[in-house]
Amino acid sequence: MTFPKSEFKFIDRGFKDLLVLIPGWATDSRIFSGLNLDYNYLLTTSLYPFDFKKALFDKIEKTEKVSLFGWSLGGFLAAEFAQDYPQKINELILLSIREKFEAKGLEDIKLKLNKNKNTYLYKFYRECFYGNGEEAFNWFKENLLNEYLEKIELKELIFGLNYFASTAICPADLMSLAKIKIFHGKEDQIVSLEEAIKIKSKIPHAEFICLEDAGHLPFLSTQFRKWFYHG
Repeated sequence: MTFPKSEFKFIDRGFKDLLVLIPGWATDSRIFSGLNLDYNYLLTTSLYPFDFKKALFDKIEKTEKVSLFGWSLGGFLAAEFAQDYPQKINELILLSIREKFEAKGLEDIKLKLNKNKNTYLYKFYRECFYGNGEEAFNWFKENLLNEYLEKIELKELIFGLNYFASTAICPADLMSLAKIKIFHGKEDQIVSLEEAIKIKSKIPHAEFICLEDAGHLPFLSTQFRKWFYHG
């Protein structure tokens, strides 16, 4: 079997610091297209969870430090990278995270995907946007939904679920990082707010920001930039 490779694209936005954007399951870097933060971006343009850590290190090896912006599955990858390479991290930013996923739940998702991939994905995307408002979901429908349904392959989705089954966020391993932010949407239907609060409780110095007008995609909230800088 031929495996995909994690790949990255540098976007010079005229800033000093570099932010690595790591998307979640069943999405790609375009989900961040509306994000406006004061960084240059390193987009994860191709994501294979099992080679991500090495691929990112190879890409930024000559860069002094970066900040990581990991959403959902990307949060697991960001945390894993940060705990192994703390010397490379300026700030760890985690969004819509939990400590781990249960094996049975992941197997149930695999069964539903095998039965009808697009039916399951549409329901998943709809739940992701719960709490973000119809305008956000309409943008997604107009720009990304059909392409995601048509082009994201079943094997890619299974790779992501297998990664979820093999990993966990260990708060104790992140304690050495000086700057950590955790964002979570109050209306998140994919990962409960309590899951993120549990992680925060184990990392006392982490900054925790709950967005009232957001679900699983807090960075799509109209208030996200405000809370990012003034939370």
